[in-house]
Amino acid sequence: MKDAAPQPVFLRDYTPPAYLVDSVDLTFRLHPTKTRVISRIAFRPNPAAQDRRFFLHGEELTLLRAAIDGTKVTPQTDTEGLTCTVPDAPFTWEAEVEIAPEENTALEGLYMSNGMYCSQCEAEGFRKITYYPDRPDVMAPFTVRIESDLPVLLSNGNPVAQGTGWAEWHDPWPKPAYLFALVAGDLVATSGAFTTCEGRKVDLNIWVRPADHGKADYALDSLIRSMKWDEQVYGRAYDLDVFNIVAVDDFNMGAMENKGLNIFNSRYVLASPQTATDRDYDNIERIIAHEYFHNWTGNRITCRDWFQLCLKEGLTVFRDSQFSADERSAAVKRIEDVIALRARQFREDAGPLAHPVRPESFTEINNFYTATVYEKGAEVIGMLRRLVGPAGYDKALALYFERHDGQAATIEDWLKVFEDATGRDLTQFKRWYSQAGTPRLSVTDDFADGTYTLHLRQETPPTPGQPDKAPQVIPLAVGLLAPNGDEVVPTTVLEMTEAEQSFAFTGLDARPVPSILRGFSAPVVLERETSAQERAVLLAHDTDPFNKWEAGRLLARDVLTAMIRDGAAPDGAFLDALAAVARDATLDPAFRALALRLPGEDQMAEHLHALGHTPGPLTIHTAREALKDALAGHLQTLWPALYDGLACPGPYSPGAADAGRRALRLAALSHMARLDGGAQARAHFAAADNMTDEIGALTALLEIGAGTEELDRFATRWAEDRLVMDKWFALQVSLAAPENAVDTARCLTEHAAFNWKNPNRFRAVIGGLTMNAAGFHDASGAGYRLVADWLLRMDAANPQTAARMSTAFETWPRYDSERQALIRAELDRIATQAGLSRDMGEMVARLRAAGDS
Repeated sequence: MKDAAPQPVFLRDYTPPAYLVDSVDLTFRLHPTKTRVISRIAFRPNPAAQDRRFFLHGEELTLLRAAIDGTKVTPQTDTEGLTCTVPDAPFTWEAEVEIAPEENTALEGLYMSNGMYCSQCEAEGFRKITYYPDRPDVMAPFTVRIESDLPVLLSNGNPVAQGTGWAEWHDPWPKPAYLFALVAGDLVATSGAFTTCEGRKVDLNIWVRPADHGKADYALDSLIRSMKWDEQVYGRAYDLDVFNIVAVDDFNMGAMENKGLNIFNSRYVLASPQTATDRDYDNIERIIAHEYFHNWTGNRITCRDWFQLCLKEGLTVFRDSQFSADERSAAVKRIEDVIALRARQFREDAGPLAHPVRPESFTEINNFYTATVYEKGAEVIGMLRRLVGPAGYDKALALYFERHDGQAATIEDWLKVFEDATGRDLTQFKRWYSQAGTPRLSVTDDFADGTYTLHLRQETPPTPGQPDKAPQVIPLAVGLLAPNGDEVVPTTVLEMTEAEQSFAFTGLDARPVPSILRGFSAPVVLERETSAQERAVLLAHDTDPFNKWEAGRLLARDVLTAMIRDGAAPDGAFLDALAAVARDATLDPAFRALALRLPGEDQMAEHLHALGHTPGPLTIHTAREALKDALAGHLQTLWPALYDGLACPGPYSPGAADAGRRALRLAALSHMARLDGGAQARAHFAAADNMTDEIGALTALLEIGAGTEELDRFATRWAEDRLVMDKWFALQVSLAAPENAVDTARCLTEHAAFNWKNPNRFRAVIGGLTMNAAGFHDASGAGYRLVADWLLRMDAANPQTAARMSTAFETWPRYDSERQALIRAELDRIATQAGLSRDMGEMVARLRAAGDS
């Protein structure tokens, strides 16, 4: 295991690699505990290097032999790698190492998952396979030979030869080691083909276990649609003869974009109407697209070092969001993206784990696969496109692919492409990559003599290591509505570049209602005093779908705030406004379902904390439940009509239209359950012919404290389907009554099917508890103790999963002093644990620092 207290790595200290690699030949003789890896690597000195020390990364390897140009050598080795004296000229390095995939519970490098060999090398897992310069700016073509009696043997690139007990693969495209992949197992394929716009015929295979055959059709369809879309929108064609995807049960991440051989968490591949929800289908489509799009934005052009991670991830998240918007509803997709951004990334920016989109330093790179790098990184790309316009963006991307194909690039390279393509100076815009925190945009206005003026002030709060922030470029999309709701000024993008700035609109007949931050044009917090009447106008009449939804969300937030802080009753005007949206058949059902969703408990806690109010999580939970009850009662005559009128005709389809109908129908069902004690939900559960309806009905029952019989029937029916059982585990904990949440989680950890070493199952139970805010934050501290116990246990087996789960504690400074003391005690306990991993050591140190500032 890595040292828990190593020295941090700094962006400013980057130096080019001492040696470059011209080719890599690997032979794998697979064995559960004694896999032999034989490497033959052609090195040459790098003329740009400042240091000619020959160092190869390597961890948890047994070196059996090493040679240079055929002559045996004895390198010096330690826990980080090896050094050796080498010629000052091109040479061939050979080594043979032994590794034990079966014992690799960290799921990094080469490991086993239920008898299948699979690899995960991003970010620094290849060094657990063999000795190599494991850094993204060392790129080379790979040839791989796999020897095993397993029937399917896969690696990157194209198959070149095979025989009984062996197969050889060659990837002609230079790649860094983190993109290496190997899979061997008893697998079956769902296959297809695609002919690129350049005339290349590509064989497509989705590999799964035999028991899962028949559940990969949607993944294959998503892949084909992704390939078509990337050609049509970005002009990018696939560049190998085969594209393989493999579904793996034990996987730390969602998926991995290894060149030509994507490895996926099974939950993002396997789907049937009976076992997968609409959300599962949506995630499969999105993540298949994301990993495929990496073929160009991540593989053909990779990142120079891990500080540039946002270059490939932010850009590819932006691209997969574009794809989903085109495939489904652009308005709904944008709203869902913002909901996720606020729930994950804004929370990150507001706490001890805040960091820039491009960090300046890290101790463990695995800890920087964050919402800031991915989601905020994508928002920065979106702002850039908004500033230069779609045509400017397309021109810049074409230049980016032309200029940097086959290279390991930086953020400076990326921005220089835009400057060269559009003539725009992006010096100030670059601050989005270097400054942490979410800018807060304060807005006031005035109206006189037909001129309406917006006065803007931006301020970014201090974050760890960055007390002072400079003004950023903020593209602000604004429209103006007349008091009757007519749009009098269409969407205009204002560019804010100063700390304070004003913008005037002339020739108006009356004071308008402003629609600010349309489309969520920048990842900022908008602060403006507005009346409920103004928000009602926007909710009823705004032509921008995002701001229409946002007006309703802000009304709900204000109503909940008054209920929590002042003990107010649910506001009738707000309930009437939501009723109007719910009844509006001209609106997308998916949009209406989103409009009916109240702000989450964690979001309300953050908002109230910003107002200087710190209510207990149970108080927030109780108020939110009361508002749900009020909404159910206020629209009691509407729910049955919605429910009856939204049944989907014909067989199940995961398409956006039917998914939207089901979303609104199930929202109606959940409100009906509050009125009829769950009678209709029980009937719905019994009649369900797809997992979306089955889970939707079960959720409605659990939310009102019912559903025990249905839970048992569900478990009996799906006991042999691991992904469906993950849902069963997660639902019980996340929807348990706050006073029962910890006991529910504890009992489930003792369930025979709780395999805690499987990341999906661990997240279902322990992650499910952290999602139950009132239960996790119970005043007794029992939730904190249980989570900390399991984090320590998981850290010993799988540091990456444990460290990521530790973010459950990132909001601890916002709570009352008693809860802060309880959380601090658990963080201290984790920090002082003997043998703590580097992953967890860094996370806990950053979390604890919030209490020292």
